[in-house]
Amino acid sequence: MVIYQVFTRLFGADAENPVPNGTKKQNGCGTMSAFTMKALEEIRTLGATHIWYTGIIEHATCTDYSKYGIAKDNPLIVKGRAGSPYAIKDYYDVDPDLAVKVPERIREYELLIERTHKAGMKVIQDFVPNHVARQYHSDACPKGCVDLGEGDDISLNYSPENNFYYLGEPLHLDNILADAEDGYQENPAKATGNDVFSAWPGRNDWYETVKLNYGPSTYRKMRDILLYWAAKGVDGFRCDMAEMVPVEFWEWVIPQIKEQYPGIIFIAEVYNPALYRDYIYRGGFDYLYDKVGLYDKLKAVTAGWCSAQEITGCWQSVQDIQDKMLNFLENHDEQRIASEFFAGDAKKGRPMLLVSALMNTNPMMVYFGQELGERGMDEEGFSGRDGRTTIFDYWTVDTIRRWRNKGKFDGKLLTGSEKALQKYYRKILNLSADEDAFSKGQFWDLMYVNPQLQRQYAFMRSYEGKTWLVVANFSDGTSEIEVNIPDDACRTFGIKSNTVRVNVKAWDGVVKRIR
Repeated sequence: MVIYQVFTRLFGADAENPVPNGTKKQNGCGTMSAFTMKALEEIRTLGATHIWYTGIIEHATCTDYSKYGIAKDNPLIVKGRAGSPYAIKDYYDVDPDLAVKVPERIREYELLIERTHKAGMKVIQDFVPNHVARQYHSDACPKGCVDLGEGDDISLNYSPENNFYYLGEPLHLDNILADAEDGYQENPAKATGNDVFSAWPGRNDWYETVKLNYGPSTYRKMRDILLYWAAKGVDGFRCDMAEMVPVEFWEWVIPQIKEQYPGIIFIAEVYNPALYRDYIYRGGFDYLYDKVGLYDKLKAVTAGWCSAQEITGCWQSVQDIQDKMLNFLENHDEQRIASEFFAGDAKKGRPMLLVSALMNTNPMMVYFGQELGERGMDEEGFSGRDGRTTIFDYWTVDTIRRWRNKGKFDGKLLTGSEKALQKYYRKILNLSADEDAFSKGQFWDLMYVNPQLQRQYAFMRSYEGKTWLVVANFSDGTSEIEVNIPDDACRTFGIKSNTVRVNVKAWDGVVKRIR
């Protein structure tokens, strides 16, 4: 399983010189129509089996859609001009930014799902269960649906039938925003999304969101939201900050969704390894982020902070649930590999890709533009120059713009190095899916018999008599190295020699069949 995560709003955005902090009118905005059959086929050639369309659900924004019956959002509690896709404004609606014809936005999404399926891929959508926008209100919920917060007893700080927590005093944003007291009123204040149970959230808090209270009422309402989108053909949900929601909710809701939609998958954004097994065995999740394990370690090895020998401990710590871990090197939260804040050069991501994509049978995720060496070094507006691609601003991702080339995907605007990197990703990701040794074979770590390897990581994969050696080189030097293979591995896989010599290129590696 290879997931291609794409920030939907930015994929079709083509402004060559976007303005920092620019409006939608100034900078333009990509729509779902940019995902033509040609575009989807191009993504499929990368080896993608799933597309995670990030930012589909309607969220708070500074853009005025009131002429379409959509209430305006107070700009004081919107981050960026475009707004965060994780400040959900209406769980039952599609974000109007993404539509060619705003009144037809839900139908346009249904057609996108159909096109994606026709292209041979499945659709993953965000589910944001922990928090919503401060001015949340659903005007698209089905008839008979009771909105979140509707009927809450706001005189109570907590009630199991309340959807929100109430703090008994007005919200104070004057320590964050100028003129906030005059421009936005909330009384009583609701708890802030990142578990701030104070009426005085800080600048670095998720002050534009409010925390959901998981009592029986919220359980039922969130289940109905999942069922609504599953009925539209969504094949899976990436569940934002799943560990901030009680595991009991997942234990209750996931079996109900899967009973009606047996093939649907659930991916949890979970960062606490102590909770991993709870969210799999109790919660029922199919996959969890492998962030604080493999991702963090590969980043450290690439930066030279530790030896490649330490990668072994990553798979050992999750050996019993390895097939449930989702590997990635970039996503919307993390800095781009090629940014000055990470590796500074996209080619240094090659050995990381070899390990993430080929080490085990678990799924792999790439973030749009990663395969082109996108640097993420623009100063877009709210996001700032931080090595990430903005999720808050109207902007253009230059590598994606040139790759798309107004929908032609002819490669004419890409540089030679960008084409080479894309070809490399295509080769490795397709190999991970098409070659049985990598998609379902046995894994054998070779580091314990190769203590001399400090900047290289070596392992084998084998299936039904076919055995491959992989050596990822986290070094800026090209050299010939000797890899030792233990006797028991030789016997198991029918390998005649205990050593294999390979030439490894700088910041690259070798994927070689040895039997």
